Amino acid sequence: MMGVTWNCRHTWMNASKNTLWCLLGCSIGDFGTILFFQYSAINFPVLGIMLLAIINGLITSIILETIILMRQMDPKKAFKTAIGMSLISMVSMEIAMNVTDFLMTGGQAKITLYTILPMWVAGFLTPLPYNYFRLKKYGKACH
Repeated sequence: MMGVTWNCRHTWMNASKNTLWCLLGCSIGDFGTILFFQYSAINFPVLGIMLLAIINGLITSIILETIILMRQMDPKKAFKTAIGMSLISMVSMEIAMNVTDFLMTGGQAKITLYTILPMWVAGFLTPLPYNYFRLKKYGKACH
């Protein structure tokens, strides 16, 4: 990633803020899906639950981003901007969170008090360098 300096505190702060908003949006759908299957009597394969959690996390992240962006622009443009966010960042965040959960629970899809923080840390740190790079090189951010 030539041409990008990695020591800009201001860009790291902006990338961190953007990543946290995305993490919040993704967590709502992701955790909600896993908790639904965890507390319902529905028998569904673990990988199916994880895939649904990723999809729902992406959807809730886009919804949250649209709501945030509607403070700055009309709803149609806000939705298009939210959809145009980096899917690489969101998907990597979702995969990191679900792999962490899977590994910590011994191959289950289960939310526990001891899995939430590591899932958030993995979900935050995984896309953060990419989000920094996009901000620094292209000036592109979600907010």
